[in-house]
Amino acid sequence: MAEVNLLRSLPRTKRNITQRGEAKTPDVIAAARDYGELYFDGPRSYGYGGYRYDGRWLPVARDIIEHFGLKPGMRVLDVGCAKGFLVKDLMIACPGLEAFGLDVSHYALTHCEKEVVGRLHLGSGDALPFPDDSFDCVLSINTIHNFDRVGAEKALHEIQRLSRGRAFVQVDSYHTPEQKDLFESWVLTARFHDYPAEWIKLFAQAGYTGDYYWTVVE
Repeated sequence: MAEVNLLRSLPRTKRNITQRGEAKTPDVIAAARDYGELYFDGPRSYGYGGYRYDGRWLPVARDIIEHFGLKPGMRVLDVGCAKGFLVKDLMIACPGLEAFGLDVSHYALTHCEKEVVGRLHLGSGDALPFPDDSFDCVLSINTIHNFDRVGAEKALHEIQRLSRGRAFVQVDSYHTPEQKDLFESWVLTARFHDYPAEWIKLFAQAGYTGDYYWTVVE
């Protein structure tokens, strides 16, 4: 395993943490966890506040391709692909790369980019519907923490099963108690989150040997 920031090229957006915290209620959390229209394209208090393709994932796709040495004909899976933006950009960055995605959101998959139609699967990361060792690389960015701890362990095990350890996950975390408090005031969908050392223990428990990084609210 290696800690590597494969999202370093992604533009940073300014989050209105105070506004999100003031709007956060049990009903808002429940609606966000449906991963439907409100979460992706509804008001910002429910999630993204409009999730539209703008090419920002293309530099990230290039960094992923370089990091893993991906080439045309290789197979890549994005677990938690949403509308398939990264899947699209992986294929742009490496023509001939066989990129696929999986997500629990029927809404996201039916509002995907036209270039990825037929490449996105409806399903859950804790029970990936593919054979062992069926991908050259598996990615899961800001998704694993949406399971509880047991589900997160299962999802990490599933990623390992498909990827032979050629994988990358990024999950919600924090380095200080202050960052933890800030994160908990903001978060809507994450069911399991912890300090990096505890995540690394969970990786080991799941048998996950791929790479990883942290999403920290600041």
